[in-house]
Amino acid sequence: MFKYFPTNYVWNLSVNLAIEMGARMGEIEVMCAPLQEAAKAPDAAGTQAFRETWSAMADRLCELAVEDEARGRLLSAGEKYNRAATYYLTGERLQAHGAPGRVALYQRFLDAFAKGLRLSGENCERVEIPYEGKVLSALYVRAEGVSGKAPVLVQLNGLDSTKEMKYRVGLPMWLAKRGVSSLVVDQPGTGEALRLHGLTARFDSEHWASRVVDWLETRDEVDPQRIGCEGVSLGGYYCPRAVAMEPRFACGVVWGANHDWRDVQKRRLEKEGSFPVPHYWSHVQWVWGAKDMDDFMRIAENVHLDGVVEKIRVPFLVTHGEKDSQIPLNWAHRTYEQLVNSPKRELKVFTDREGGVQHSSFDNSINAGHYIADWVAETLGGRTSA
Repeated sequence: MFKYFPTNYVWNLSVNLAIEMGARMGEIEVMCAPLQEAAKAPDAAGTQAFRETWSAMADRLCELAVEDEARGRLLSAGEKYNRAATYYLTGERLQAHGAPGRVALYQRFLDAFAKGLRLSGENCERVEIPYEGKVLSALYVRAEGVSGKAPVLVQLNGLDSTKEMKYRVGLPMWLAKRGVSSLVVDQPGTGEALRLHGLTARFDSEHWASRVVDWLETRDEVDPQRIGCEGVSLGGYYCPRAVAMEPRFACGVVWGANHDWRDVQKRRLEKEGSFPVPHYWSHVQWVWGAKDMDDFMRIAENVHLDGVVEKIRVPFLVTHGEKDSQIPLNWAHRTYEQLVNSPKRELKVFTDREGGVQHSSFDNSINAGHYIADWVAETLGGRTSA
C-alpha cells in the first residue's frame, strides 16, 4: 500500500484508489504535498482541504482539455477529462453527507467523465435501467471479438464506490478482451442511485438485482444463460445474496468477502478495523436511510450471509486480500465454507507474491483483477488468450 500520509489510512486508501483509476504521480504530488498538516486535522477541516487541492487540479485539466478541443486534439482532451473526473470523484467521496457543494462537485465529476468517454472513443456506454419509477444508471462495456450472443458480468459497488471507479480500475476492459461484456451498476445506496435519486441501500439485494437481469434479457447481444455477478467490498455481501436468491445468475464472484457486515459494525464501534471513509457513522446512516445510530444498527442486523450462501447452486469464486485491514480474512473462509451446494467453489487469497493484499486489492488491483477475469471467462465461456 502506497502511504503518502503516514497517519491517515482513509486518505491513503483514496490516493491508492486514484492511482488504480489512472492518476499520474506528478499530479498526485502537486495535490497532496500541501496536505500533510491537514491529514492530521479532524474530518471536516481535513476533507475540505483535500477537496480544494484535488478539485483545483481537476479544474486545471479541464481548462487544458478545452484548449485541446479548440485545436481539434480530441483524444488528448479526452485523456485530460478522464483524469479530471477521477480527481473530482476522489475529492467528492471524502466529503460528509450534506457538505456544501458536494452535489455540485459530483455533477462536475459526471460531466467530466462523460466528456472523457466520448472524446476518447472508449468501449463504454451509459445506460439506465427502470427501477421503481426511477432508474439505476450503469456503464455497459461490450465484449470484443464475439459474434452472436455474449456472456456478461454484472458488477456491483461496495459501500462507497461508484460505477465509474470500478470501470476505471479496469475489470470491464480486462473482461472485454476475454469475450465477456460488463454491466457496472450504481445500485441503491451508491453513486447516482443514492446521490441523485435518493435510493438507499437494502439488505435484500435480489430485489434490485432481478430488475438488472430483466433488463439484460431484453438485449439481443446478451446470452441470458450466461449472466454472472461480481461484487467488491460491501458488494461481497450484495453479490452472494443476489446470486443465492436470483436463479438466473450463472455464477458469482466477490472481490473482498463481506460475510457478516453486522459484526463488522459492532467491531468498528469498539474501534476495531479501519474505516473506508471519513464521517463514517453519518455516511452509513445516509447510505442505508437510517434515522439514527440505533436505527442503523437495527438495519445492519440483516446484513449477513449465514443461511444464505448455502442456497447458491452455481460456480462461485471468493477472493480476499491477505492483509485486509477493513474486513478480516476469516469472513472469506466463512463464505467459502458455506458454499456447500456450489458445483465449482474456489477461495483465492491474494498474498505479497502476487500483490493485492489490502481490502479488495485497492493497493494493486491488476494481478487480482486478471485472476478474476480469467476465472469468469473460463466459467462463462469466454477466452483467456488472444
